[in-house]
Amino acid sequence: MWSVVSSGELPEGERFEWFADLISREVMPTALSKERQEGFSAEAAVLDLGELQVSRVAYSPLRSRRTPALIRRGDPEQYQLGLVSKGSMTLVQHGNSCEAEAGDLVFWDTSRPSDARYVSDGEPGQLVILQLPRDVLPLRASRLDGLLARRMPGGSGLGAVLVDFLRSFVAHGGECSPDELSRIGSTAVDLAAACLAQNLDAGKQLPAEVRARATLRRIHAFIEYNLGDPELTPVVVAAHHNLSVRSLHQLFKGEGDGETVQARIRRRRLERCRAELELPEFHTYPVQAIAARWGFSGPAVFSRSFREAYGTSPTEFRARALSVKEARTGRTAR
Repeated sequence: MWSVVSSGELPEGERFEWFADLISREVMPTALSKERQEGFSAEAAVLDLGELQVSRVAYSPLRSRRTPALIRRGDPEQYQLGLVSKGSMTLVQHGNSCEAEAGDLVFWDTSRPSDARYVSDGEPGQLVILQLPRDVLPLRASRLDGLLARRMPGGSGLGAVLVDFLRSFVAHGGECSPDELSRIGSTAVDLAAACLAQNLDAGKQLPAEVRARATLRRIHAFIEYNLGDPELTPVVVAAHHNLSVRSLHQLFKGEGDGETVQARIRRRRLERCRAELELPEFHTYPVQAIAARWGFSGPAVFSRSFREAYGTSPTEFRARALSVKEARTGRTAR
């Protein structure tokens, strides 16, 4: 789970020094300075994904300078890809400069000097940092230099897929097992590489297996966002990604788990329905309203599919889930 620490646990006079030391240890040695003298606050959370790490930091306005002396003092030898979640930032590195707003991605190299400012209006700014060892990205360093301190919009294409992935991970990554986190780490590397390659217009430089995995991640994300559409079919999925249906099925076959496109759509719809049938806030919803919400074409199809997957009817499953929750609540009250 996330390892979260907050400046709120410290006297105000010690908060900035604590945060500066934390960033130097967990992200990279850097010289921080406050943009405002009063009321500094910050929070940080870290989660390891095998060979890489994700950090989430929230902060009052500040400046971060990475000097040659600090690089000599300590260098994690990483590329770092930041998602600006709240507020804005400016970054100067390798002769480039950019201004990034919430929803944008920014890329930098810990082995080069840099100067960054993090600004927020009212609530603290927030940055999610994907810390990537230099050797995990299958792109030449000379090409990646062109992306340093360059704003990459996160509203479309692979940028949007990566942004949505990072936001979902921040929300739910702490619930994952170590094995799941390792697999998520591999996915993060593939998506980051594909996003960077797209911004370089260098997709063909990626190994074929990386391109295939990145395409699959995009397809999985598309399926997730469109589960409620009853017209979602392999033909629609293939057309949206400029693939033939045959190529789409070959991509899924390459995953090795034997699940077809249609089977994945059905499984994810059932899992969404099952989750909502368990939630107290959905107990007043008719079962078939939940089924329709997640794209099932009719009551009979949903009931049959649910029973085949879980060995019980949706109504029986909901009643049992409610009974278990009431029993737990009763034990807690006693």
